[in-house]
Amino acid sequence: MSLGRCHSVGLNAFEAGVIEVQASLSQGLPGFSLSGNVDSSLREARDRVRAAISNSGVKFPEKKVTVNLAPAQMPKSGSGHDLALAVSILAATDAVPTAKLDGTIFLGELALDGRLRPVRGVLPAVIEARNAGFARAVVPIESVGEATLVRDIEVGGAHSLSEVSSWLRGECVLDTVCEIRPVPADPVADMADVIGQSEARHVLEIAAAGAHHVMMTGPPGIGKTMLARRLPGILPPLEEEESLEVTALHSIAGRLRPGQPLITSPPFVAPHHSTSTTALIGGGTGIARPGAVSLAHRGILFLDECAEMGPKVLDSLRQPLEEGEVRISRRDGVATYPARFQLLLAANPCACAPVHDVDCVCSAVVRRRYLGKLSGPLMDRVDLRVQMEPPGNAALMMAAEESSADIRARVTTARSAAIERWREHGWRTNSEVPGSALRQQFRLSPKALRPVDVCVREGRVTTRGVDRALRVAWTLNDLRGGDVPTETDVAQALLYRDRGGFR
Repeated sequence: MSLGRCHSVGLNAFEAGVIEVQASLSQGLPGFSLSGNVDSSLREARDRVRAAISNSGVKFPEKKVTVNLAPAQMPKSGSGHDLALAVSILAATDAVPTAKLDGTIFLGELALDGRLRPVRGVLPAVIEARNAGFARAVVPIESVGEATLVRDIEVGGAHSLSEVSSWLRGECVLDTVCEIRPVPADPVADMADVIGQSEARHVLEIAAAGAHHVMMTGPPGIGKTMLARRLPGILPPLEEEESLEVTALHSIAGRLRPGQPLITSPPFVAPHHSTSTTALIGGGTGIARPGAVSLAHRGILFLDECAEMGPKVLDSLRQPLEEGEVRISRRDGVATYPARFQLLLAANPCACAPVHDVDCVCSAVVRRRYLGKLSGPLMDRVDLRVQMEPPGNAALMMAAEESSADIRARVTTARSAAIERWREHGWRTNSEVPGSALRQQFRLSPKALRPVDVCVREGRVTTRGVDRALRVAWTLNDLRGGDVPTETDVAQALLYRDRGGFR
């Protein structure tokens, strides 16, 4: 009996684990069997691996071939283990030396002619391999740019199984550079294009500085979507750790574009108002895949015409908004994905949505029912609300408004102040600070908290609302360059919670 062994990496939602691939050749009727908690898509690898080995100039063993993927308790799926399966069989038949196998992981899908195809999740897989102590990673040539983002591990890109075999025999060197031409990032429109709407612009600046959630209401064509799509232009770029985390999520979802392996700008995700709960939160058969809330991690989730969405879909946002992650229970386990996004809602004030509110033909009951899909618990998690009005004739004739670059400079300064203040606690933005810390360790003076006392006494704000108002107050303080929020900052933060017509 001959035995071959190599390693791959499997993904279980956002978690990765090293997989030991063992191939055993024994006497008996020729056959090829897979074991180790594999799904139907991975069982199909038997035909791909058999054809790829035969078409690479190596005779497939005419013995009983058994391949096991360990550990057995970890569910395994997808085509990313094809290369490791083929290499373990080649090692069992002594077709390749085994000197390099122990310190190398193999990732990639095999075509029937032996070519290597790219797969999802290369970045988190290589990160796990490095953390597990592996020295090398062999990936498809199209995935080299993504894999080389990981430091302290040698990465080689191969075009085919034959090339990998030659590398194992010491006959060639694998490529470390992908020949795909880089793709320029999508341009972001400038805030200077927006006419008027100074209050809404200021609200978005506050939201960008503190990563707060926003609700915009107003008639159609007033500029809600126009403002929302310019919000990424006033956000600072992602830091290195954030970029790798966001890129890993998009890699798992298969959303990385060729030539753009690293995401450096905050993502902007805008699903249609007819989207389902599964598409928004994540899901699917087997291990759940990331949804829109996870693809918007460290960026913006924009829900336009949110009043047209189903109440259950909207209420599914409550848990990720509060905890910064989403947990999806499925047959094969619980998938956990990060989901610390900035929610941006936009809606018309009613179903008929005239240009001027006085022309509305909806009854009071119809208006309440239209926005009633936005439940109280969901709206309590929205920090800033703004009611947009049509700009006057004078605004249409004014010169260009302030550019995104100028606003981004103020936002970056405010975020830097927040990072410096919360650094030792592990928080990066004001929106991440727990309410207990704001009320105890960083409690404001009684004078500054006077507006909060009035609102609580009158029943106009919940305990969660107080915490969120205090976070906004710290952001207002950072934007003006202060040390501690004042009574004016707290009052203004509470005022922004009352606007938007949701009382």
